[in-house]
Amino acid sequence: MAKPSSQTSNAKPLAGGALVLLTAAVALATFMEVLDISIVNVSVYTISGNLGVSRTEGTIAISAYSMASAVMQPLTGWIAKRFGEVRTFCISILLFAVFSIMCGLSVSMPMLIVFRLLQGAVSGPMVPLSQTLLLNNYPVARRSIAMALWAMTVVVAPVFGPILGGWITDNYSWSWIFFINVPVGLFAVTVTFFLLRGRESKTSRIPIDGLGLFLLAVGIGCLQFMLDNGNDYDWFSSNMILTLGIVAAVCLTFLIAWELMHDNPVINLKLFKQRNFTVGVTCLSLGMFAFFGGTVVLPTWVQEVMNYTATWAGFAVAPVGLLAIFLSPLVGVFQNKVDLRILNSVGFAIFCACSFWMAGFDTNASYWHLAMPRLVMGAGIALFFVPVNQIILSGLPDSEVASASGMANFFRTIASSVATAVSTTMYTQRSTYHHSILTANIDAGSRTTMEYLDKLKPLGLQGQTAAAAMNQVVNMQAATLAVNDVFWVFGLIFGVAMIVIWFAKPPFNSGGPGG
Repeated sequence: MAKPSSQTSNAKPLAGGALVLLTAAVALATFMEVLDISIVNVSVYTISGNLGVSRTEGTIAISAYSMASAVMQPLTGWIAKRFGEVRTFCISILLFAVFSIMCGLSVSMPMLIVFRLLQGAVSGPMVPLSQTLLLNNYPVARRSIAMALWAMTVVVAPVFGPILGGWITDNYSWSWIFFINVPVGLFAVTVTFFLLRGRESKTSRIPIDGLGLFLLAVGIGCLQFMLDNGNDYDWFSSNMILTLGIVAAVCLTFLIAWELMHDNPVINLKLFKQRNFTVGVTCLSLGMFAFFGGTVVLPTWVQEVMNYTATWAGFAVAPVGLLAIFLSPLVGVFQNKVDLRILNSVGFAIFCACSFWMAGFDTNASYWHLAMPRLVMGAGIALFFVPVNQIILSGLPDSEVASASGMANFFRTIASSVATAVSTTMYTQRSTYHHSILTANIDAGSRTTMEYLDKLKPLGLQGQTAAAAMNQVVNMQAATLAVNDVFWVFGLIFGVAMIVIWFAKPPFNSGGPGG
C-alpha cells in the first residue's frame, strides 16, 4: 500500500522577482534540454572525424540521447510521485550538467555514446516537470502566460540548435556544445532549489512495475533506434531494422495490455480516457510531425541543391522562431478570452498555407524567398503549441499533471523522430522517382536536348562531361520536385489537424493546482 508523504506544498503562488527568477531558471533548463536534441546534428561530421569513426557510427550519439530521453519521459509521473517533483527536477538538471561535461571530455566514440545515453536518460523528466513546476507556482490567472513561455522555449530551441552547434564547432571545438550546458544547469538548479525547496509535492512509496519498465525500455529503445537509423540501412530490407521493428511492436503491444491491468502502472495509459487529453495529444503529434519534418528536409534540400553551408541552412529555417518568440506571450495573455479550438485552427491554417507556399520552391529561389514562409510560420507556432498544451492538461487533477505532461512530451518526441525518418525517406524516394521520370523524357536526339548541349560547349563541356552536367541538372530538379511533394503532404496533415482539434470539449481550464 502506498504511503503518502507529509511533504505537501500549500504555499501561495510566487510573485514579483521570485516568479521572474523561477521562470528564467525553468525556461533555460527546458531550452538547454531541448537544444541538445538538435545541437549535435550539425557537429556529427566533425565529432566523427576527431574520434576516428564513420559518420554513420557518429549518428549513434544522436540516437542514444533521443532513445534514453524517449524512454524516461513517460516515466516522469511515476518518478515524481516517488521522489517529489522539485527534487526530481533539480537532480535531473545537476546530473545533466555532469554528463554534459563527460560528453565534452570524451576521447572515443563508445565513451561519448555512453555519456550521451546517460545525459538523455536524466533529461527525460526535465521538460515535463518544468511545465508542472511553472503551473504549480504561478497564480491561477497567469498560468496561461506560464504555458506560453514554456511552449515558446520547447519549440524554438530545436530551430536554433543547428545554428548554435555549427557556430561553436566552426569557431571553437565540438566539446563546447556540451560544456555550455554547465553554467546554464548550475543557474537553473540553484534558483529552483532555493525558491522551491519548501514547496515539494506529495510523495508516496509506489511499488516498482518491473515488467512494465522492461517492456517500455526495450520497446521504445528499439523503436527510437529503428527510426533514427532506418533510412541509412534501407529500412526493412535490413535484418537489423526488421528485427528492431518486430521487437518494438511486440514489446509495446504487451506494454499496453500490461499497464492497463496493473494497479500501479509505470505509465498511466488511463489518461487517454480523458477526451481533451486524447484529442490534444493527437493534434500535438500531428502538428509536431509535419512541422519538424519540414525543419529536417528543408536544410537537406538547400545544402544539396542550393549549395548552402550547414550554417546558412540553419539560417534558412531559423526565421520561424522570430514571430514565435514575440507572439507566444501575447497568445498566453489573451487565450483565455477565446475558444482555444479557434486559436489552434488558425495556427494549423497558417501552417497549412505556409507548407503549400513552400511546395512551390524552385532552384532559383533566393534566401528571402525561402525565409519568408518560415517567418510567417512562426505565428502558427504560437497559435498551435501554446493552446494545445492547455487543452491537453484541461480538467486533469493536480496529481495527474506530471504524468500527463510526461506522456504528451513523449508523443512530441516520438512524433519528431518519426517525422525525421519519414521526411528523409520520402525525400529520397521521391527524388529517385522524379529523376527517373525526368530522365525518361530526355531524348538524346531531340532539338531541346541538342540545344542545351550546344550551350555547354562554350564552357568546355562535351561528351561525357556534358552528359554529367545535364544529369546534375536533372538531380537538382528531381530533388526540388521531391521537396515540393513533401511539403504538400505536410500541408494536408495540418489540414487534418485543423479538423481533429474540434473534437476537444470546453471548458479548457489550465492543469495544475486549482486548475
